[in-house]
Amino acid sequence: MSMRTLACVLLLAASPAFAGGVDGKWSGSIDTPNGPVQVSFLFKTDGKDVTGSSTGPDGNSVMLKNVKVDGEKISFSLDVNFGPDPTTFNYTGVVAGNEMKLHTDFMGQPIDYTVKKGT
Repeated sequence: MSMRTLACVLLLAASPAFAGGVDGKWSGSIDTPNGPVQVSFLFKTDGKDVTGSSTGPDGNSVMLKNVKVDGEKISFSLDVNFGPDPTTFNYTGVVAGNEMKLHTDFMGQPIDYTVKKGT
């Protein structure tokens, strides 16, 4: 087996292991004009599959959709009901150790914040 082949095998084997690095509870807050809003996420991996949920300030849990982890990058979406129709928030982010930097937007306004693991 060549070094190049061995490196590829190790890289592919490490990919699901990194996804497991998002397992657990992540918490933080979003700064708003009305003050900070507490948010939390719970991620669980099963092989290559990643699922999760989010808990907002009202205490209700919302299932995450289309959770994907690719190396240090993460993406997912969630639906929030602000009235008769749900609003979908699409998130992208970067995981670095015990911090996850997330980005989404609301009505064209960017929202960037950091959540920390185990808090």
